[in-house]
Amino acid sequence: MTWVSWRIARRALAVVMLIVLGYLTVTFVQVWRAARRDDAHPAEAIVVLGAAQFNGTPSAVFGARLDHAADLYEADIAPIVVVTGGKQEGDRFTEATAGANYLLTKGVPDAAILRETQGQSSWESLAASAQILNDRGVQDVVLVSDPFHSLRVEEIAEELGLDAATSPTRTSPIDGADEWKNFGTETLRVAAGRLVGFDRLARTSDVGKLVPGVGILG
Repeated sequence: MTWVSWRIARRALAVVMLIVLGYLTVTFVQVWRAARRDDAHPAEAIVVLGAAQFNGTPSAVFGARLDHAADLYEADIAPIVVVTGGKQEGDRFTEATAGANYLLTKGVPDAAILRETQGQSSWESLAASAQILNDRGVQDVVLVSDPFHSLRVEEIAEELGLDAATSPTRTSPIDGADEWKNFGTETLRVAAGRLVGFDRLARTSDVGKLVPGVGILG
C-alpha cells in the first residue's frame, strides 16, 4: 500500500469511527431520555417484564416492577396485568408465577392477571405476551420495567405489532455504577437491534459472542 493509499484508508477509517461514535451517542441519549419518561395512559393491558425470583419470591428488582404495576392497576390504567418470565434450570417457580402471586398480595384479582411463563429474554417474553394479547384483541399496552430498559422494550413491542408506551418503576434498587453500566449495555442492544431487527438479534447467539451484552440475554 502506498503512502497516499494509507492516508486515504486512515481517513476513511476515521470517518467510519466518527459515524459509529455519533450513532452510539445519539442512541445513548435516547435510552437516557426514555428512562426519565413516564407515558402511562389508559390502555388495554399492563405488561410487566420479569426479573429474578427466589423460590417463588420476587427479587427486589422484580418487586419494584410489580409494585409499580399494581399501582397502575389501582389507578385504572388497564384492566389486565400480564406478568412475564419463565424459569431457570432447577427453579420451582417461573418468574411469571412468582409475579402473579405477588400481585395477588397487592390486591390485584387473579381474574385480571395473565401469565407468560416461557420467555427467557425480553424479546421472547414480549413475543409470547403479544400472542396472548392478540388472541384477546388487545394491542394498546403500558410496559413496566426498570428505567434503563424502557426504550428497548418499547421498540421490541412495537416491532411485534403492539401499540406500546412505557411507565418505568422509580423504586428499583439498581442505581449508581450498576445503573450506568446498564445504560451502556442497553445502548449497545438498542443500537444493534435497530440495525438488524430485535427479532434477529434475539435469535442469533453469535451476535452475543461478537458484542458482549448484545445477544440473547436481555
